[in-house]
Amino acid sequence: MKRIGVLTSGGDTPGMNAAIRAVLKIGIHYGYAVMGVYHGYNGLIDGRIHQLQHSDVDNMIHKGGTLLRTARCEAFKTEEGVQKALKVIRAYNLEGIVVIGGDGSARGAQVLHQKGVPTMLLPGTIDNDMGFTDYTIGFDTASNSVMTEIYKIRDTMRSHDRVGVLEVMGRSSGDIALRAGLAGGADIVLVPEKKQDWSAAADHLVANKLKGKLTSIVIMAEGAGSADDFKLFVRNNTDVDIRSIVLGYIQRGGQPTAFDRVLATRLGARAVELLNEGSSGRAIGMRKNAIIDMDIDEALAMPPQFDMSLLELNEILAKF
Repeated sequence: MKRIGVLTSGGDTPGMNAAIRAVLKIGIHYGYAVMGVYHGYNGLIDGRIHQLQHSDVDNMIHKGGTLLRTARCEAFKTEEGVQKALKVIRAYNLEGIVVIGGDGSARGAQVLHQKGVPTMLLPGTIDNDMGFTDYTIGFDTASNSVMTEIYKIRDTMRSHDRVGVLEVMGRSSGDIALRAGLAGGADIVLVPEKKQDWSAAADHLVANKLKGKLTSIVIMAEGAGSADDFKLFVRNNTDVDIRSIVLGYIQRGGQPTAFDRVLATRLGARAVELLNEGSSGRAIGMRKNAIIDMDIDEALAMPPQFDMSLLELNEILAKF
């Protein structure tokens, strides 16, 4: 039986299990044995590979994280590490690899393709910072998780007439902050894509207080600064009572939303279809609700897309 492998690499994201499930089931449909590569590229180097069965993915579509585990792999950035991985691929007779992960994982998939291994890339990162696709697996769930926390924190802030500033993940991308902030009615959203004066933000909070709005919510993407630093800035320059909250890894866990489950399933299915057609080096994503695939080199050269119009909309809404 022909064999293909699937691995998850880098940060875990809700929806990865749905993608793995789709790769397995569609792989079996086309007559493949699907081999799970455990712990990302480390597993590819060390040979931590086992054939997946239906029982491995049963009752997993609703679970966060990744059943294959994940890790970051410095060794795969070296030629020696890549050569070890290629030996393992040949030893297991893998005729293709599906890689699920973010930018670093994508670079690894690009290397495998360049070395002659038929490879497919699925964008799996809560940051939504891969320019070739409108949505990455896990982004919708992370945004919903942050939105839920906004309401919990607002309850407490309102009880004490305080301002809450929430620091959210995203590295150099402000998509989680923007989407959750707009959906959660945040007064201020601070993102790295738009340089914003903290003095203007502090003045906004003072104006809210003068108008009788004693509770405000500020959402800060980690790439735009530290919530603790912003809290100290506001305290040192205004009489606003403010607290900082860093949400951290709570954003990466939990049950994936229906959107992420469906997205991951569609992307995983398309990856196997493309391998079965003899394609390689394709990045698979979604644009305008349609599943697309493109050359991985072209995909990785595309910068992340940020919807500035949504940020401007939130700024208008927050004025009134």
